[in-house]
Amino acid sequence: MNVFESLESEVRSYGRTWPTVFDRALGSELFDENGKPYLDFFAGAGALNYGHNNPVFKEALIDYIRRDGVTHGLDMQTAAKREFLETFKRVVLEPRNLDYKIQFPGPTGANSVESALKLARKVTGRESIINFTNAFHGMTLGALSVTGNSMKRGGAGIPLVHATPMPYDHYLDGRTPDFIWFERLLEDSGSGLNEPAAVIVETVQGEGGINVARAEWLRALAELCKRHGILLIVDDVQMGCGRTGPFFSFEIAGVQPDIVCLSKSIGGYGLPMALTLLRPELDVWEPGEHNGTFRGNNPAFVTSTKALQEYWTSDKLEKSTLAKGEQIGRCLEELSQELKPAGLEPRGRGLARGVAFAEPALAGRASTAAFERGLLMETSGPNSEVLKLMPPLTVTDEELERGLDIVVDAVRAVCAR
Repeated sequence: MNVFESLESEVRSYGRTWPTVFDRALGSELFDENGKPYLDFFAGAGALNYGHNNPVFKEALIDYIRRDGVTHGLDMQTAAKREFLETFKRVVLEPRNLDYKIQFPGPTGANSVESALKLARKVTGRESIINFTNAFHGMTLGALSVTGNSMKRGGAGIPLVHATPMPYDHYLDGRTPDFIWFERLLEDSGSGLNEPAAVIVETVQGEGGINVARAEWLRALAELCKRHGILLIVDDVQMGCGRTGPFFSFEIAGVQPDIVCLSKSIGGYGLPMALTLLRPELDVWEPGEHNGTFRGNNPAFVTSTKALQEYWTSDKLEKSTLAKGEQIGRCLEELSQELKPAGLEPRGRGLARGVAFAEPALAGRASTAAFERGLLMETSGPNSEVLKLMPPLTVTDEELERGLDIVVDAVRAVCAR
């Protein structure tokens, strides 16, 4: 592995966490170049909800490439884009009574967030954005301005302005009524709060520590935004595409955001792709006012279309995700009861799960212990105190059982030390 250390930037992180060289991947497993298998409870940080090299998507992709289908198309009209748009409308939007225009902002979640922030400011004529404690929205400057993590914010090298953080659900441990501070600032002409263009929120904060917002909290936030003429942006980059059960993570609350950010698993195969969904009346862009060279990733249109057709024309995957999520939740709850002195706290919804450690360093040690046992998991939270479990939604029952056995063994081992 000397070439990675000698030539690749010090900024690399996952290569340090999992010190091996991966060569192949299929379904819920990766294989290093010596053939050793690793169960994947990382799933590309949420970009591989349907597993590695999903055979249905792979066949469609190979066929498309073999017939010389357009690969790079900017925002030109292509047959692959047309089929994706028609399928997304029929399979995702219409059954949920959602009326959105679809923008292709660029290939990443940060691209989608940047476009959402710019559009909110353009529509409202205001500059300020409200974000939440422990949020993560991306690594570009606009996205960083609404991100909570101090280490990531520090990398910007300049002041990150025009954003004001508010307490996320449970941030004050239920001691304070929801939004009492936010609403008081909005209503008090002496508060000094600039009138916000938008609020941006994750319904489950993945990188922030698997913090789950209650449905009633999300509904109250949507109502507050409506009362004060503030646009509501839901960042569903990591928690969308079924990660929490329904296709959109906000469905559980029955809200309809003004703008939705999607990326990661929207491409189906792990190919870069992002969408910004916006209410039609907000579509005030001038042609080319927000663009990107790789916003038209046609191979991703092909695999995304297949993903929608294969997994979202019925509720089978949603029900499976919820059932498997409950299984993980029970396992983590039993583990926390068994190891009470360690102060473990199970968290999560659907197949976005985690367990927080009272001693933050133990989470990283548990991740290392799991890797040594053949399982990939990362940590999250402001102090990397949460062991994060995000297997592919297509994980089999046997793989899930095997993975959970490793999780339990790894956690027991580090707590015993």
